[in-house]
Amino acid sequence: MRTELFDLSGRVAVVSGGSRGIGEAIAHLLASYGAHVVVSSRRLEGVEAVANSIVSDGGSAEAAVCHAGNTEDVDRLVEDVTGRHGRLDILVNNAAANPYFGPILDTGMEAVDKTIEVNLRGFFYFSRQAGAWMKDHGGGSIVNIASINGMRPAPWQGIYSITKAAIINMTQAFARECAPDGIRVNAVLPGLTDTKFASAITQNESVLKMVLPLIPMGRVAQPEEIAPAVLFLVSDAASYVTGTSLAVDGGFLA
Repeated sequence: MRTELFDLSGRVAVVSGGSRGIGEAIAHLLASYGAHVVVSSRRLEGVEAVANSIVSDGGSAEAAVCHAGNTEDVDRLVEDVTGRHGRLDILVNNAAANPYFGPILDTGMEAVDKTIEVNLRGFFYFSRQAGAWMKDHGGGSIVNIASINGMRPAPWQGIYSITKAAIINMTQAFARECAPDGIRVNAVLPGLTDTKFASAITQNESVLKMVLPLIPMGRVAQPEEIAPAVLFLVSDAASYVTGTSLAVDGGFLA
């Protein structure tokens, strides 16, 4: 496949939850293929470190504070990026919350509200605002980072799994309605990945021993193994791909 299909030169990408883990890996990879990446998260220190690292590697990036579950923050970020750069070509909804790990019957409503606020309401609002701008400016690409839990809910991750299932459906809804406007909307479904976010599993030896046999490849993914799926979906190589959910899971869903 011709490498120019993956060339993102001149495009502006916003990556939410970009201060670490999968989001950080995505930000680095998109920048390495020419995109100017706006790395966003709740805390400035984290996104500044990622943006500075990208620039040190020869890429183009900037840091932006944005709580993905806060509509005012999202409005401010979209307005700022489009106002200064005159474009917004790529949105990667990656910010996520999973404040509760335990039996679903013991799930507190505070944890439910927090998980929905970031994982679902945040994804929806960010997509709506960015999509509205893309519609009026020639289109774009949105990628939602869902999870294999959206296809098979995991024990002790009930509300998190529920929101990820909703993201898959939301991806399809946006894809169907936004395709005529030149906006492609897809999802990536990571399997178990070695991040701080998943440390309740990856750092628990007894839990990990139960999980690994369920993964045909027999190991946990690295964030850098998830990012190429996003690169594909936002690039011209995926120009006829919209509404899909691409699992990157070592065969778990096979």
